[in-house]
Amino acid sequence: MRPKIMYIENKAEGHSGSAWIGVAEFSKSGQTVYFNNKALKKLKTTGISGNHYDIETGEEYWISGVKKNGEDRHWAGGGKVILDENCAEEYLKLINVENVDERKYIVVKIEKTDKSRFNEIENAELELENQSLEARYWDNNRKKLL
Repeated sequence: MRPKIMYIENKAEGHSGSAWIGVAEFSKSGQTVYFNNKALKKLKTTGISGNHYDIETGEEYWISGVKKNGEDRHWAGGGKVILDENCAEEYLKLINVENVDERKYIVVKIEKTDKSRFNEIENAELELENQSLEARYWDNNRKKLL
């Protein structure tokens, strides 16, 4: 998948957790989002209030495309959203405004994530999943043989 401007909110602090708008990168499968030096993997089932989790900390995150009306925060949430200066101009065009509303946004430079540092963690997860599948397959075959 191509990099895309996304809304990302840390749900560990409820609806008022840290939130960002910036360019996210994706794994080949689209199941992992790389942003702000984090690898956020899609939850298999909906979490408490997130749809992804940080593979290092386990914290839940809500990730979605940005809304054209600029109202990305949950209606019950609050706080300024951190806007990546690398995509600020493009984001302002998307929401059809000329200037950053400093009451809603803090503009900062967010560095591109080094995805290679997460390879070992993600490969270990895949290995565990494969072992689990092999164990289930063996158990099923064994039951059939009895």
